[in-house]
Amino acid sequence: MIFYLAAIHLLLFSVFGANVVYLRRGKKQKAPDVYPRLSVLIPARNEEANLQRLLPSLLSQTYPDMEVIIYDDGSEDGTWDVIQQAGNDRIKALRGSGPPPGWVGKVHALYQATREATGDLYLFLDADAELLHPDALRHIAAHHHALPEYSVMTGLTRLRGGGRLLVSLVQNAILTGLPWPLVRRLPLKSLGALNGQCWLIQADLYHRHEPHEALKNEVLEDVRIGQYLKGLGVVPVLRDLQADVAIHMYRDLADAWQGFRKNAYLIMSGRPVVFVVLAVHFLLTYLLAPIFSLWFLLSIYLLKLATDLRTGFPVWISALAPVSYLIAVVMQWDSAISHWTGRVAWKGRQVGQKER
Repeated sequence: MIFYLAAIHLLLFSVFGANVVYLRRGKKQKAPDVYPRLSVLIPARNEEANLQRLLPSLLSQTYPDMEVIIYDDGSEDGTWDVIQQAGNDRIKALRGSGPPPGWVGKVHALYQATREATGDLYLFLDADAELLHPDALRHIAAHHHALPEYSVMTGLTRLRGGGRLLVSLVQNAILTGLPWPLVRRLPLKSLGALNGQCWLIQADLYHRHEPHEALKNEVLEDVRIGQYLKGLGVVPVLRDLQADVAIHMYRDLADAWQGFRKNAYLIMSGRPVVFVVLAVHFLLTYLLAPIFSLWFLLSIYLLKLATDLRTGFPVWISALAPVSYLIAVVMQWDSAISHWTGRVAWKGRQVGQKER
């Protein structure tokens, strides 16, 4: 067991180190001579507070040719009023009453937004995002312009808000769970993934493959779209956009718990047997390993500290790493049981399917 755990911890550090180098090399931007027309596509359900932060940051952008399309997905708060009050000709507001049968709300909202988009590039941006400076969209487009053909770009964003003991594990997973330098080199569909908070694709590539229509009933749509596009030869590329985009994910730990409950089981395969194997592996790697050697406790702290520092989380979050992982273990099983019993809800709607 010690040799197994040592190999796993060594692999995690190796993936993290390779990803840090990969992101540093990806800092180079190549601004186009003429910026393409950009469509920023935003799904919104009960996002009154978040849009009051996002829309001013969008309207302050220096990007020369852009449109913002917001699809209000049957909101029950003041979301529609906030959109209308923005009063800018660059904003196009669409309004629906909810997804049709067989569609997940966010997927349907973004699909409908793409029906109205006129840009050469599509930027999919969550409503809880915030652009951190007026040239953010220029920087994002320049990153994309520097990529090889048949690429889809996704962002490592700066995460803000509450529930940081859980939220910090998102960045930890992005930086240690997927070897991004191998995504282009290996023809494995399983290596594909996107961060649904922020991703960018050429409009013609999008409409050639229509990923939202192809995966209309996927709760974990960003990961599945990344795998879908990877299988079709469109390679996901991660770029460090922490200086450009912040995401205010959750208000507090309770809010974060509900969001993670929706996704955790699906991230861990969404299949009962595979989930149990992965859950036991996670428990051994991050909580039980120190029983076999205290060196593993040091390894756990160092790895969490490294990913937290790289993504802007305070040291006190790193100091509570075992607490984060303990919360994660409980949340994983809560997510699985909730999916198995059909009790997963998000923003007032049932999502996922009860296991048969």
